[in-house]
Amino acid sequence: MKWDNLKLGLFIGLFAPVVGLFAFYLWKFRHALSFGEFIQYLGLERHLITGVISISLVANAAFFTYFINTNKDNTAKGIFFVTIVYVVAALVLKFMYS
Repeated sequence: MKWDNLKLGLFIGLFAPVVGLFAFYLWKFRHALSFGEFIQYLGLERHLITGVISISLVANAAFFTYFINTNKDNTAKGIFFVTIVYVVAALVLKFMYS
């Protein structure tokens, strides 16, 4: 597998925030809610969604930094592109639910 690959970066950029979301759930809500209940809670408390998305994107920042520092620029470009899409979505949600 070629590690300097735009498609790999796009995949990592899409998947890493999901891992970040799950890590946030484990950190803050694992004792109070099941993961399904946590997702439903976010649906009810929509003002929390933008904060959760922002925290989830920390995973993308970590992967982006790793691939930039290892000179895998095409993979980093894919991660960066997906991160921008997530940020725009978070801003749209912020203005819709504020």
